[in-house]
Amino acid sequence: MLDLISTLFRGANAKATEAATDHFAIDLINQKIREAEAGVEGAKHALAALILRQRGEQKTLDTLGVRKAILENRVREALAAGNETLALEGADAIAEMENEMTVRAETLARLSERVARLRQSVEKAHRRVADLRQNAIAARAIDLERRSQRRLNRSLDGGSAIHEAEKLIQRVTEQDDPLEQSGVLDEIDNALSHRSTEDNLAAAGFGPATKTRAQDVLTRLRNA
Repeated sequence: MLDLISTLFRGANAKATEAATDHFAIDLINQKIREAEAGVEGAKHALAALILRQRGEQKTLDTLGVRKAILENRVREALAAGNETLALEGADAIAEMENEMTVRAETLARLSERVARLRQSVEKAHRRVADLRQNAIAARAIDLERRSQRRLNRSLDGGSAIHEAEKLIQRVTEQDDPLEQSGVLDEIDNALSHRSTEDNLAAAGFGPATKTRAQDVLTRLRNA
């Protein structure tokens, strides 16, 4: 029983997590893109530091090469002059320079390899982040369309404002016209008082007219 409750609880949590992820998907995408951009920016700074070290090692190596060439010339001159002591001292310095140049050349090679790898990784990550930005624009457009469609669907539901407005319009338009209703009431009153029958007989010439007509007014005015 406890296992069943635990399974149901985990399932409910998973559904809630999925629902929250769907609801905040665009915000999560933007956050992940910002994190990716921060990672790329950090890698760029690391690459810049490696390049500076690479250039520093190359500059030191070049300087050692120049000093070594100058010192070799001096040693040759000392040998030509027969000064073995100074020549040996110069040779010892040249040997140290060559050993240092070997170490620095190895360091420079490793740095160059690391720079090449990191540069390639930065370029790849930069392209992927650029793709993410473009895809995020498309995702935002799709999300906006879906949200708008859901709002429209809710507005078209049976209990929606549109439906209620339609019912109110129908109620107003189907109500009886007060003016027409008044006319019908007059007809009923006339029928009940037999005025309509009296009017019909007078109109047929039986007895005096029940209403003054325009023609009666004109006849009276002519005879006045």
